[in-house]
Amino acid sequence: MKFQAALLVVADMERSVKFYKEVLGLRVTMDLGANVTLTGGVALQTQESWCEFISKDAQSINFGGNAAELYFEEDAFDEFLEKLAAIKGLVYVHPVREHSWGQRVVRFYDPDRHILEVGENMKSVCRRFLDIGMTVEAAARRMDVPEKFIRACTR
Repeated sequence: MKFQAALLVVADMERSVKFYKEVLGLRVTMDLGANVTLTGGVALQTQESWCEFISKDAQSINFGGNAAELYFEEDAFDEFLEKLAAIKGLVYVHPVREHSWGQRVVRFYDPDRHILEVGENMKSVCRRFLDIGMTVEAAARRMDVPEKFIRACTR
């Protein structure tokens, strides 16, 4: 068995595809109309066709349940934050946070209120700590990872 994609039900396919392309830089790999597959293992399905598949009416679809998210990592995190700041109408779950292990993340909603998390690439976190003068040992303790991971980030 092979996992293929996380499927999200969307109310407006055109709006959603545009959002994922413009905000996250994903590309369409297959467009079947009611189902669009994007790079990164994301698939979008129209609400109408989804309701047919599960034999339910549109009122049974609850957008914005806050019970799951799609997680992405970004190498150029600061530049990505600038891009987000320029998007009119973007709704944040929360502003940028830094986790105890040092990774900065931001969460926001897509047009159908699915949560998207974008985190700083973990190798970038490692390099940031080393660049400010932390030793390999100190960075490993701060990030709660093996020293081997920290050393691998420097290659």
